[in-house]
Amino acid sequence: MTLTVDVTTLSDLLRRAAKAEILPRFRRLGSGDVRVKTEATDLVTEADEQAERMMKAEVAKRWPDAVFIGEESVAADPALLGKLQGADLAIVVDPVDGTFNFASGIPAFGVMASVVSKGETVAGIIYDPMGDDWVMAEKGGGAWLRRPEGEAERLSVAAPVALEQMVGMASTGYLPKEKRPEILANLAKVRFLVNYRCAAHEYRTFASGHVHYLMYNKLMPWDHLAGTLICQEAGAHAARFDGTAYLPHHVGGGLLIAPDRASWELLRREVFTV
Repeated sequence: MTLTVDVTTLSDLLRRAAKAEILPRFRRLGSGDVRVKTEATDLVTEADEQAERMMKAEVAKRWPDAVFIGEESVAADPALLGKLQGADLAIVVDPVDGTFNFASGIPAFGVMASVVSKGETVAGIIYDPMGDDWVMAEKGGGAWLRRPEGEAERLSVAAPVALEQMVGMASTGYLPKEKRPEILANLAKVRFLVNYRCAAHEYRTFASGHVHYLMYNKLMPWDHLAGTLICQEAGAHAARFDGTAYLPHHVGGGLLIAPDRASWELLRREVFTV
């Protein structure tokens, strides 16, 4: 698929923003550099804001026709999110995914970007500043781990296993309160439940074939568009809880990702009974 956004250029921008604005602040944030947004675990730091400001300026220069949707830009102007559905071309950015980890000094955070063309995600990039590499995909081109030296490794999801052997990640904090106890009890049916509090690393882990499921209920585009496409290009079956496709404008309806459709249906029936 031919893109009007060069993905290599965009991936390099994520790396440059991380090196200029994010890594110099890691474990060096001052008392005024971290602020609470909606609750104690929903934070924004100077790194988030300055990295997004840099990326927004670069996107405006290189791709002036693209709508820029950044997490912090939407926090400042919520109406901006509504422009995503009708945009001919949009670039969606999460400057620091895993801000709680970043602010806590935990080296599990990432920088994510996706390209949306006429309502469809056509490219996704997840950059790991600590490991200095990218997991990325263009629609129809497979999912890849790429390193700055040019080395590339094609990614593939894990082989299906029985329910009791499944290991995966589920973000249960945003599930409906009345359903949470039931689903937490259902998770006793799988082998392990883990949570990195960082979608970037959870998607990387799944697409690399190390775990068997991902589940999210709150669907903000900067958190999930890039990772979902990458997982699909690595061979996964991804759908909302009702079985329909997850699209860029969706912010609800849940999201479940598994190595294949049969595993997805098993998890949906036995565990994620939302």
